[in-house]
Order: sequence, then structure tokens, then C-alpha cells
Amino acid sequence: MLTASALAVTHRTLAPVDLAIIGIYFLIIFGIGFYFSRKERTSEDYFLAGRNVGWFAIGASLFVSNISTEHFIGLAGSGASSGLAVGHFEWLACLILLILGWVFVPFYLRSNVFTMPEFLERRFNRHCATYLASISIIAYIFTKISVHLYAAAIVLERVAGWHPLTAAIILVVATGVYTIAGGLAAVIYTDLVQTLILIAGAAILTVIGLEKVGGFAGLRAALPSSYFHMIKPAGSAEFPWTGIFFGAPILGIWYWCTDQVIVQRVLSAKDEGHAKAGTIFAGFLKILPVFILVLPGLIAFALYPSLFAITNGHVTNGDIAYPTLIVNLLPAGLVGLMIAALLAALMGAMSSVFNSASTMVTLDFYKKLRPEATEVQLVAFGRIATGAMVVLGILWVPFIHLLSAQLYIYLQSVQAYISPPIAACFIFGILWPRLNGQGAISSLLFGFVLGAGRFIFEVLDKTRHFTSPLVRWTVDMNFLHYAIFMFVLCAAVLIGVSLLYPPPSREKIAGLTFATVSQKLETTDLRTVHLAKETHREHVLNMAFTALLVATVLGLWFYFR
Repeated sequence: MLTASALAVTHRTLAPVDLAIIGIYFLIIFGIGFYFSRKERTSEDYFLAGRNVGWFAIGASLFVSNISTEHFIGLAGSGASSGLAVGHFEWLACLILLILGWVFVPFYLRSNVFTMPEFLERRFNRHCATYLASISIIAYIFTKISVHLYAAAIVLERVAGWHPLTAAIILVVATGVYTIAGGLAAVIYTDLVQTLILIAGAAILTVIGLEKVGGFAGLRAALPSSYFHMIKPAGSAEFPWTGIFFGAPILGIWYWCTDQVIVQRVLSAKDEGHAKAGTIFAGFLKILPVFILVLPGLIAFALYPSLFAITNGHVTNGDIAYPTLIVNLLPAGLVGLMIAALLAALMGAMSSVFNSASTMVTLDFYKKLRPEATEVQLVAFGRIATGAMVVLGILWVPFIHLLSAQLYIYLQSVQAYISPPIAACFIFGILWPRLNGQGAISSLLFGFVLGAGRFIFEVLDKTRHFTSPLVRWTVDMNFLHYAIFMFVLCAAVLIGVSLLYPPPSREKIAGLTFATVSQKLETTDLRTVHLAKETHREHVLNMAFTALLVATVLGLWFYFR
């Protein structure tokens, strides 16, 4: 165990070998980006990588599009504060990715859509598509980009002593360059490299940390037993089992099955079998963060307890956990690898946001306004839209220092307040053909009011304590329980309003619901028919690995119950 004097180290001076590793990382990433910039020709090439991506690259891209620097900060911080319970979200994602592959992917590929708003427009109406595209783009700008940069600033300042504003600007510009140049193909194949770097760096740090703390047995001896039990009581403030198993899946289905950043990867698959296999592979990868991102938080708390501030029995500065391990445990060379892993996480997630936002701006707005636009014009506008997202990211940089740890949590919770109505429309939309556009847009707007109301009251309650019983009930409810509440009400509005209006024509929903799955889509071309097919061999392998993934996750839950 390191001495107390070693804990005074706040950042490292990077050795030449560290700088060399970081330089090689950037060369590889830019090389991939510009390679694909010379290959793409059409909007399908630019926005969907020519629909010719294999399962391994899809799975890796799904993983790294989700994992960013805030996972290194947030998961490790929650691990230091309360143990492994935060890992529920990771393991639930394993199962929800299977829902994406087996339930939603066939509908998405069959409908030949480029974006999720486009699918919602085909199933319901243009108003729903406009709402989803608008709320997604706004959320990307004001939450995802800012959160990515905030977390990156914390890590790079504490690990390498880099000035947060300078580092953020460099990273935003660097990410924008290869995203603008190569489109989705560049994003996916750089994600493949970044996945390998991210996992390698995080795994090495975990192994070194475990060795330092005396292995898993030493870690168990150093921490309360509650840190190793994932199933918490229903009254738990952070991770009640009721919220985890009934509320979190609602958020998960929205994020993994309907969010453009994620779904755009499977839309690029060369066929349905590869799309499913990609989601299964990503499911196996999502097992890892509990061990390579959450577990280091426990290790940091066990090794350096004096560094952590504890109030009312809870760690309040958990965001120092991961940087503390990097600074104090890794030798020269491995520090460079770890920084490359952090850069990979940030740039992979941010490039996905840039690309997906530009796809929606181009195809859900520009193409609707200019339906006669040529393929060259669509690609050109897509690059301009990506550049605009980069500029907006840069404009956010001066405000990074205003993001406190508490506001970081607020930004994350925003997703919980916009997801239930969207999830309801997608889930019930494919299950029941009776639902129509009037019901869907009513549900989306009603859900927006419910979510915005909770968020506003929660923020204001920090400065003025509300005494109204109704407001207190709204604010004090666990956000996962509130997600359940929102989902039930939004589903009721969706169904109730739909029943007040005529059902959609069977021609409109042909191929878009389970009841009409056998009817031919008017928009389906020969290439999409090919995409919708899955060979018998692919199906058998996908079924076998699906069963293995489910068994693995259930076994882990049973072990850490």
C-alpha cells in the first residue's frame, strides 16, 4: 500500500514514451478517418457506411459509443461511494441490447430508414418525427457533449495536468476532423481501434490495483460487505431493486433501442444476421465495465480512504477515484496507454454524437425542406452539420468550469425524464397497429411536460425547499420510480387518445408492426429485402450466443445478489 505522502501527487509529468503512445494513437485515428473520406460517395455511404459493416465492428462501435470519460468518472465514483450496485445499469444493458437485435432491428432494416425520427414518421406522423429529432439534437448539444467534455476535463487535468479548456478545444476539433472527413464508416472503424485501447488500458489498471490491494479477498476485507451486494432494498435512495428492474429497463429501451447514436450502428449492418450478432457482441462487452470501471472505484477507496470526503456515511468526492489510481499506480508508458484509453472513450462517444446529430439534421430537416437535393448535396450538408456540432461543442468549452459534480448528475438525469414517452411510442407502436399519430404526439408532449416539471422542481428545490405535499412527492421520488410513473401515464395517454381517432390504414403500417409484419412495405427496395434475411447458420449461432449471454448475466446477478 502506498504511503500517505504518495497521495499528495495530483498529476504526472508525461514521460517521452507516454507522449509517443498518445501520438501514435492520434495518427491511427486520423489515418482511418481520412482513408474512409476517400471511399464514401453517396449519403448511404456517408451516413450508414454503405450498409456493409460486419458484426465485430458494429459491436465494438456500440460499446465505445456508450462508454465515455464520464463512465470512468461516474462508474468509479459510484463504486467508491456505494459499491458494485451501479453496475446494474451495465448488466441490464446486456439484455436490452438483445431486445434491440431480436425485436427492433428487423423492423428498422425492413423499413429501410436512416434515422429513428424517420421510422417514427412512417409508423405515426411527421409531428412525432419532428419532436424526436428536435429533442434528440437539443439533448445531444446540452447534455451529451457538455458531459463528455466535463468528465474529460476532470480526468486529464488530474492525471496529466492539462489545462481543461485547452484540452477540450483540441479534443473537440480533433474528433470533428475525422468525423467530418469519413462519416459513419470512419466513426465505426475508429471505434473498433478505440474499443481495444479502452479495454486494454482499463483492464491493466484494474489488475494492478487488485494486486496492490491484495486481490479480491483483500478488497472484500477492506470494505463493508454491502459494497459487494448489488440487490438493494426497495427503499434504497440510489439503487432500489424495484427501480432497477422496472424503471431502468424503460430508460434502457429508449437509449439502446430508439436513440439515433446507438441504432445508427446496427442500421449500417450488411444483413440482419450481422446486426443481431453485433448487438450480442456488444452485450458481452457490456459485462466488462463492472470489473474494469466500477471495481477500480472500490480499489481506490480501499487503498486511499483518507482522500475521500464522507458526509452522512456517503462519499461525496467519488470523482477522484479513477484519476487517483492512474496517478499513483501506473508506471511510465502505461500512463500514456491509459490516457490514450481515456481519449478513445471521449472521442469515440463524441464522434458518435456528432455523426448522429448531423444525420438527423440532414435527413429529418434539410432533406424534407429540399427533397430534390442530390446525393452530393446531402453529403456536403452532412459535413456542414457535423462542423456546426463541432462549433457548438467548442462554444461549450468556456462553460466547462461551471459544471459542478451536482450539475453533472442533473445532466445525466435529464435522459431519465425524456425517455419514457419515447420508449412508450416505440414499444406500443410495433405491438399494436390500432395506435395512431394523434395518440403518439399527445403522449410525447404530455411526457415532455411531466419530465420538464420534475427536472425544474428538482433544480429549484436545492435553493428553496418546497413544502407542498404534491411537489415534495414529485421531487423526493427516486428518478427510476418516476420513470415508471411517467411510462404508465404516457402509455395511457397514447392508448386513450388513439382510441378517440380512426386507426391508421393497413397500407401505412405495413411491415411496421407485429400484426402487419408480413405485408410488403411500399418503401422497401430489393436491397432492403436482402438486408432483412438472416441465414440459418447465422440464426443458430445468434441463438446460441444469446442464450450464453443471458445465462452469464443471470449468473453474475446471482453471485453478487
